[in-house]
Amino acid sequence: MAKQERGTRSRQAILEAAAEVFDRRGFEAASTNEILARSGLTRGALYHHFPSKESIALALLDAHSGALLAPERSTKLQSIIDLSFAFAFRLQSDPVLRASVRLALEATFPLPGKTPYEQSSVATRALLEEAQQQGEVLPGLNLAEVTDVIVGAFTGMQVMSQVYSKREDLPERVTAMWRLMLPGMVTPGMIGNLRIVPPSAAETAADQARAEAFAAAEAAAAAEAAEAGTPAP
Repeated sequence: MAKQERGTRSRQAILEAAAEVFDRRGFEAASTNEILARSGLTRGALYHHFPSKESIALALLDAHSGALLAPERSTKLQSIIDLSFAFAFRLQSDPVLRASVRLALEATFPLPGKTPYEQSSVATRALLEEAQQQGEVLPGLNLAEVTDVIVGAFTGMQVMSQVYSKREDLPERVTAMWRLMLPGMVTPGMIGNLRIVPPSAAETAADQARAEAFAAAEAAAAAEAAEAGTPAP
């Protein structure tokens, strides 16, 4: 157990160091030497977990899926809105997620499975389907089209926010996005029941605890798989 915990810590240290380097320099300009210097670990430790710079980047891209854990709300449209705020706040504070977002745009190597944008679309579409089943959205709404608009609009907002304010004004931009988009999506009378500002401190704390538990389980599983020499589930 102690060996597994050390493996989990060293793997996370490498990912956090790499995230800072990738976020600042981009994939092509990043070097494993700088990643090692930031992590404080040996080259042997790095290659024990990651055989190449590309494998580190792929592990960082996996962080994107962990950031798509939807908050539990009775109204599924509120879950989508609050997921966008949770993602926005993590972009402000989490270098791993920021690196994942940058790598999604800049990766010059093949990505196995779904891309981060496809992951976002899958998560959003699933919540929209639940919202449709609960009668929250307008009849006949094209959910594929709405999914693309939501993911595309949020992507554009976070890029603009990064350019203009280093993402400091991202929550305000997300509020504006929902204020303008919801009238074309929501059934009459529903808009008044939706909150388009960040959730309360209590809701945020509960959401964060759930997300951290999920992330810890994912990290432990990845470290255990690396020790065993098998792909993470």
